[in-house]
Amino acid sequence: MRRSTRSRPQSVWRVLAVVFAKALLATQAPAQEDGYVGSDACAGCHTDAAEAWEGSHHALAWTEATPENILADFDGTEFVLANMRVRFRIGEDGTRFASVTERGGVTTEYPVQAVVGVAPLQQYLFETEPGRLQSFDVVWDTEKGDWFHLYPGTNPPPEDAFHWSGPYKTWNARCATCHATGFAANYDMATRSYASEQVEIGVGCEACHGPGARHAEWAEQWQTTQAAPPENHGFPRDLSDPAAFLDTCGGCHSRREAYFDGTPPAGTSYHDAYNLSLLRPGLYWPDGQIRDEVYVLGSFLQSKMQDKGVTCSNCHDPHSAELIAEGNAVCTTCHSAAGNPDFPSLPLEVFDSPEHHHHPEGSTGAQCRSCHMPEQVYMGNDWRADHSFRIPRPDLSAETGAPDACTSCHTERKPDWAASEIASWFPDSTHRGPHYGQVLARAVNSPEPVTDDLAALATEEAQPGIVRATAIWLMAQEGTALDAATLERLLADPDPLVRASALDAGRSAEQPEILLLIASMLDDPSRTVRIAAAKAMLGAPIAHLPGAMSVQLQQAQGEWQAALSSRLDFPETHLQLGGMALSTRRFPAAAQAFAEVTRLDPQHVDAWVMRARLAAALEDVDAVREILEAATAANPEAPALQGMMSQIDAQSP
Repeated sequence: MRRSTRSRPQSVWRVLAVVFAKALLATQAPAQEDGYVGSDACAGCHTDAAEAWEGSHHALAWTEATPENILADFDGTEFVLANMRVRFRIGEDGTRFASVTERGGVTTEYPVQAVVGVAPLQQYLFETEPGRLQSFDVVWDTEKGDWFHLYPGTNPPPEDAFHWSGPYKTWNARCATCHATGFAANYDMATRSYASEQVEIGVGCEACHGPGARHAEWAEQWQTTQAAPPENHGFPRDLSDPAAFLDTCGGCHSRREAYFDGTPPAGTSYHDAYNLSLLRPGLYWPDGQIRDEVYVLGSFLQSKMQDKGVTCSNCHDPHSAELIAEGNAVCTTCHSAAGNPDFPSLPLEVFDSPEHHHHPEGSTGAQCRSCHMPEQVYMGNDWRADHSFRIPRPDLSAETGAPDACTSCHTERKPDWAASEIASWFPDSTHRGPHYGQVLARAVNSPEPVTDDLAALATEEAQPGIVRATAIWLMAQEGTALDAATLERLLADPDPLVRASALDAGRSAEQPEILLLIASMLDDPSRTVRIAAAKAMLGAPIAHLPGAMSVQLQQAQGEWQAALSSRLDFPETHLQLGGMALSTRRFPAAAQAFAEVTRLDPQHVDAWVMRARLAAALEDVDAVREILEAATAANPEAPALQGMMSQIDAQSP
């Protein structure tokens, strides 16, 4: 472990390293497990599925750097953005190279180590240290046939953590799990290096179905034995179960925090493998529309379709990942006068007609997705649809600040015009009543607490769980304490998101009845809830727990430690460790954790501030000055750091 700015005792950190090493054994990914056979072994029998999968975005999610896989023009092309320049060339053996001149003038040439994706853009991976892969920010537009920068407005310098070579762009840590089958990052905290491995690159058959050895063994013997198949045909998960699709697809198609070092053990349910991001400001608009790159699950969980049992495979072919039909035909498989017997609550009406969409047939406005799945662009040119399948509400735009589908197309118009048009089309609509977005918007934007509104939303069982969980989270941000009766009700909710948010909201409570309610959730069926309970118990004023509950606390704390140990290459993890250490008054450990945050992310001003405060408490003014000098060098315009440096200067003789 490299030392921080000043030499400090390492004993606490060594103890933590041992704890994390033990915990990591509990989070090992299935790359270490037996049972994988590889996609080639599946293709021999499942020819139709293999043919559909081959060439799909899943199959091409991560490929080798062969001339056939690389779509970009490396033959002497060049890309320039301000004072950053990239020259591309092809070596004599066909290897593709990028010679990168960074801001500051340093030039390094990298061979392309691997390829990511196929359309509408293709990205390339460089190995900057043995085993460490970084995703380069200059990518190839496969539609326009040209290079572009993913973040032209920022184009960060190499010393910035958000530079392509920084920790937020490390492929092993941030991306590889969802682009591979049976992946393990295998990060070594002591050497800060990776020994990553995977069963195969690309999203293969076993990425969704799980290890196939039992299935292959049964299939091989079946020709002679005619034996009945084992449960789920030998796979760890029954993909005919709608919930399994959310577990299988949602794991990668969501904004979340992972609990395992890479691919979760086969058959793990979503809330045992991940902590899903809520509808937080910056990630989603207050009405729940996608804003930042949150992928699909968080929006889909808001939809009535999900509530009625619709799954990914109702619209997408699971092997090609393509839509099951063209255009509106995807939607009219259910939304038509004929309906769909699998979903008996559907209104039997004609929707694909001008009488409903009020646009010329064949136009963009006549497409169901234009109104009900508005798109956002990510990664420069990748348009992705909101999967909450919402009814347009331009009448709420002024209140929520969220975009509306109508004026996203009719850019010359205002939302109030769109609201008037919709009201004239559907004068008797029942879809213009109160919306949860109004409450969430007030909570985010109002200077005054909206506690009562949030509490009512949190306990309104007809609302989606992710919405109610967000309301509870916002109550906690306002500093609102849940009373015991409300907390008990929320902890009995069937949705793990609601239960976990309720526990987070109760973390600062000290009343015995609240603490006992929190402790009662330490054996919850969901890992997300158990970890939330362990966090809520940290530093709780309890001298002793009953024997069984004490064991449950240790086990939940172990799961929390294991989750953290699988992400020790994340600045966010060390920020949590620093907070944990402060909560338990382990100040040297806190200083070490915040030092690791600033090593990984020198622009993390809050971590620098905590380091300086801890140095002031534990060491002397020279130690504080040394930290602040490094901090202001990395963040010369940060007011908080400038203010602290001014205070130190004022103390100097």
